[in-house]
Amino acid sequence: MASMNAPPWLLVSALKNAFILYCSSVIVLPILSVFQEWRIWKSHLLPSLSSFGVLKVFLFNVIWMGFTLVGSLMLLPKYLLGKILGFDCQYEAHVVERTTALICYLCFISPKVEIRGIENLPPNDGSAPAPVFVANHASQVDLCVVYFLGRRFKWIAKDSVRYLPGVGLIMTLSQHVFIVRTGKNRKSVSNLYEKSNDAIQSGLPMFFFPQGTRRMAVRLPFKDGAYRVALENESQLIPVSIDIPLTCWNSWYPLCLLWGGSVDNVVLTVHKPIQAKGGIDKEELKKKTYEAIFSVVPLIGEEVGELKKRK
Repeated sequence: MASMNAPPWLLVSALKNAFILYCSSVIVLPILSVFQEWRIWKSHLLPSLSSFGVLKVFLFNVIWMGFTLVGSLMLLPKYLLGKILGFDCQYEAHVVERTTALICYLCFISPKVEIRGIENLPPNDGSAPAPVFVANHASQVDLCVVYFLGRRFKWIAKDSVRYLPGVGLIMTLSQHVFIVRTGKNRKSVSNLYEKSNDAIQSGLPMFFFPQGTRRMAVRLPFKDGAYRVALENESQLIPVSIDIPLTCWNSWYPLCLLWGGSVDNVVLTVHKPIQAKGGIDKEELKKKTYEAIFSVVPLIGEEVGELKKRK
């Protein structure tokens, strides 16, 4: 009963402390992101992250979370007002996401992204049904390089991402689609298709990593989600290959620019659209996009070992 009669200043103080804790976590939680990226690169088939590489991953995530936090806090008043007056700030949130992605890439990975097959991108005219982009998923780097395509789209993200400082808030403002991956998630999966279909029919593309998780040394099979969405809406599937150089984290970039050193760029390849429509088998679509995406991604890891065995 006493807690219900707590003075207002106590509540204000508690909210202030919670806000400070939330903001300061942009320095702490990137440690978890470093661990996740380290696990990807710890394979004996890949170069392990160097000390400098670990530092770059950490700073990459600090800036990613920090910039999106500042941007989302600036947009929060408009978002809350829009709840009353009936508008949103999805486009402004996308601008924050894209700006942050470009800054993170240019500061820590390389001075440019090489884009091939850009003529295969569909018109950016907002017509419905919008296309469905599918790409391989190897590293955190994927999440920023795709913004170099100059397209606005919606992501599919696991539900826990919404609690990351900055990142979760800006994704909420952008109204990306969150999904619970484990346990009783039937409602979450149903929401995935409902929200994806709504976006497609409103002229806003969806972007899927059909492998479902990040892997550098192993090529995982594609899951069904993107293909079900494409078939239900008779959308074009746009396969995108992301070729990340094995030196992306361990290179001395950006310091190497001081002495004229070279650095390998990430290569994005946009393949010809594949039309999804009634009568086409989902497995056939998966096979076509899988073959297109990995046709230009160098063999590494288990594939290299298997290739050597065959020879």
